[in-house]
Amino acid sequence: MKLAVLILYFAVLVGIGIYCRKNATDVNGFVLGGRSVGPWLTAFAYGTSYFSAVVFIGYAGQFGWKYGVAATWAGIGNAIIGSLLAWVILGRRTRIMTQHLDSATMPQFFGSRFGSNALKIGASIIIFIFLIPYTASLYNGLSRLFGMAFDIDYSVCILIMAILTAIYVIAGGYMATAINDFIQGIIMLVGIVAVIAAVLKSHGGLMGSLDGLAQITDETVSTTPGVFASFLGPDPLNLMFVVILTSLGTWGLPQMVQKFYSIKNEESIKKGTIISTIFALVVAGGCYFLGGFGRLYSDQVDVAKDGFDSIIPTMLSNLSPALITLVVILVLSASMSTLSSLVITSSSTLTIDLIKGSFAKKMSDKKQVFVIRIFIVVFIAISSVLALIQYKSNVTFIAQLMGVSWGALAGAFLAPFLYSLYSKKVTKASCWACFIFGAGVMTANIFFRGSFPTILQSPINCGAVVMMAGLVIVPIVSLITPKPDKELVDNAFACYEKTTEVAQKTALGK
Repeated sequence: MKLAVLILYFAVLVGIGIYCRKNATDVNGFVLGGRSVGPWLTAFAYGTSYFSAVVFIGYAGQFGWKYGVAATWAGIGNAIIGSLLAWVILGRRTRIMTQHLDSATMPQFFGSRFGSNALKIGASIIIFIFLIPYTASLYNGLSRLFGMAFDIDYSVCILIMAILTAIYVIAGGYMATAINDFIQGIIMLVGIVAVIAAVLKSHGGLMGSLDGLAQITDETVSTTPGVFASFLGPDPLNLMFVVILTSLGTWGLPQMVQKFYSIKNEESIKKGTIISTIFALVVAGGCYFLGGFGRLYSDQVDVAKDGFDSIIPTMLSNLSPALITLVVILVLSASMSTLSSLVITSSSTLTIDLIKGSFAKKMSDKKQVFVIRIFIVVFIAISSVLALIQYKSNVTFIAQLMGVSWGALAGAFLAPFLYSLYSKKVTKASCWACFIFGAGVMTANIFFRGSFPTILQSPINCGAVVMMAGLVIVPIVSLITPKPDKELVDNAFACYEKTTEVAQKTALGK
């Protein structure tokens, strides 16, 4: 039964990829879906790219164990800051300016916005370096689940996931990814609600589970009674850093921001904002809330020996076969949707911004799509090999690099991108300063972590601080460096001044 459900699921994904191949014949269609993707598909594509197995298995287990039910604040932050405010503040302006500048990628946006090919290449290199380990991390957590549910070797699991993702992304491009994300998003919504209900029921319902959690003490964490069932948990400061990194970070991640490039119209932005926020509240809030009850299984989990990734699979191991199948498909959906988004972002950046932008400037549209497809295979292959190396030989360096990826990307791009949409005063030098600072500090955190202040030795805390620092660096550097070319800036911002006729329900006439 389990295998039949999986085969059906895989068949639907591949079928959609083949069906959408007619929309993926040029760069605009393959990378952006022709900039005509509606609110439901865009919102679900945004949400499923946001939340992967890293969140469900890794973060939910780790932060739930550390902070108890207070870890739910991370999910609430993801919904309000990472989804609602991201759509409100970035959505419209990103869609308008990127179309005006004819930008299909984030590096292309920086290159056109500041008239700098070097800036475009610099952004491309950062994305290339830090998205690959992030992509490899998506396979983490699947090994335990597949082993528990199907007794399938992790290597086989990686191979299946990689091949299927490659097929539907290569065939149908962004549109196939968006439609599959919608299906995968529905599975995630249903799955997380069903799993939470089942886990709480097994411990006497919500109040019984909270009461059980309140009885648990860990003097190495806190001596306060009932702290794991409390409002802010045992460590509010570090919890705040988690909320900042996992919520505000989406504003600077290329694969997330790129979703706004393709949205259809104004109405789609309004609907997408609501849908995306509700999706994040249910999925992220549900994941962290579920993880908060991990210590109820402390008699079955040896965190010191098996790590935090063992917590959620242990919580799920006693569920019914039907629910375990649903959970496996849930986690697989979350991982495949994020993987497809990352490989499109990586391969399109490398093709459009590095190869065409620097070495083959006369490359035809058709050839660009062909090269993007080749790089999709390359990126998926590299990430699969990295995941296997880490699994087979326990190479900690790769795991550390994965943890730094999010902070480096968001630290480098968040502030320059945000300010560039709103201010004419942002300079090219301020972008370089933020690129170098964000990527440099997070890279140093890998190799010289022990030299950092204690609170910044955690990649999560360091990443959050780097992102916030970028919001200060860009305006300060812009004040003390040569002003940008007025004609270039005025041309970029002219898109916001265009007159557009709208229905009276949107704006009253004179």
